Amino acid sequence: MSPTLTHLALHVRDVDACISFYQNYAQMRLTHDRTNDGKRVVWLSEPGKESEFVMVFIPGGPGRNQSSSDYSHLGFALESKAAVDAIADKARAESILEWEPTQNPYPVGYYCGIRDPDGNFVEFSFGQPLGPGATGPN
Repeated sequence: MSPTLTHLALHVRDVDACISFYQNYAQMRLTHDRTNDGKRVVWLSEPGKESEFVMVFIPGGPGRNQSSSDYSHLGFALESKAAVDAIADKARAESILEWEPTQNPYPVGYYCGIRDPDGNFVEFSFGQPLGPGATGPN
């Protein structure tokens, strides 16, 4: 049996700010909230995928000071270019847009990038071979 990726755990500066960001931008839902050895641990997931993959936030992280040339990121697929543009507009208004919407050849597609409260880059894309709007090479 092959391993299955089930979660990504991050130590973050502000758990509540991260919960709010991922609920607001990625429509993730809080699925678990506990205190373990005096530290809060929360799980967020996409609706209906609670048993497949979760993001775990734990307090006490130093935050990231990710440079603009560092393309490490979390990626979320959207259903259309218009949805990417809407996220970019919202992020621009909040001064957290890092990468303007851009069209690149397959498999990259159309994407923008924003910065989460902990300093991580988060990509929202359409037309990649993954998730909603998945396409193949033309």
